[in-house]
Amino acid sequence: MPDAPLRDTELLSGLDRPEWLRQFAAITRANGHFQVLDTRHLAAYVDHGATLLVTFETLEGIRALSERHEPLGWDFVRADGWSHLAIISDGDTWFRSQGVYDYVDTLIDEAFFDDFERVVVYGAGPCGYAAAAFSVAAPGSVILAVQPQATLDPEIAGWDDRFVEMRRTDFTDRFGFAPRMAEGAEEVFLIYDPFERLDAMHAALFQSDQVARLKLRHMGDALQTDLMEMRLLTPLLRAAADGALDASLFHELLRARREHLPYLRRLLAKLTQDRRDGLARRLCANVTARLNAPRFARRLEALEAAATAEKVGAD
Repeated sequence: MPDAPLRDTELLSGLDRPEWLRQFAAITRANGHFQVLDTRHLAAYVDHGATLLVTFETLEGIRALSERHEPLGWDFVRADGWSHLAIISDGDTWFRSQGVYDYVDTLIDEAFFDDFERVVVYGAGPCGYAAAAFSVAAPGSVILAVQPQATLDPEIAGWDDRFVEMRRTDFTDRFGFAPRMAEGAEEVFLIYDPFERLDAMHAALFQSDQVARLKLRHMGDALQTDLMEMRLLTPLLRAAADGALDASLFHELLRARREHLPYLRRLLAKLTQDRRDGLARRLCANVTARLNAPRFARRLEALEAAATAEKVGAD
């Protein structure tokens, strides 16, 4: 186990993809293990502490979402002394791959997860599906899944028309139906916007007693990005590892939405759509009093002018 792992990760930023992959493999091998699973999947493990964070990520997401172009868990390795296993896909594959199945089977056969005091499994969207589906390999783990699909099997989820290119992919064989695979977890936290109908329908398929639905109302369909921008993903994962995550803490952390302009814009759009001008005025007044938000200032001016005109007309 390295005493001070990941000292040389600054080498990853700014590299083209082939060189990034070479450097990433070298760094990971120096700190744990690296394995190519097939043409579209790889696994990278950093051996450090007794808490293990397992993340399902895409190559594109790693290079787009991290300033250092590194997997999500590496910050936790450095700051918290955790171990980290990243299972990574090239594009959105939902990790439906024999190479991934074989790798997970090897982890099970070697009792890999038994070496850790706490295992947290994380993913978003297709990676959230994988986090739930492959958590069966680590009974007693905690799952944090953002907008996960339960399955894309058309017999169950034929109503989801977002991923028609996946219709020929088999979701009925091993590790197929994520809600069933997640039943061995200690806790399953699903984060989604209940007003995003298809995400809510997938969340409804997770029916076991340990499922907690954490709802981000009016936040839209890119929740992982919003959580990162609000700096909430890190405390959520730490709370999951500490056994402290619950609805109360989640809603306390969500106070950060009051400073998050993308959320406030979506909320204003919803109030405008519903013609709730009084609430829209109050929202705009609150936002302009706290933040530099020209759009809200202009909207407030327009709403107040309309209210004045309506009052004059009534008189």
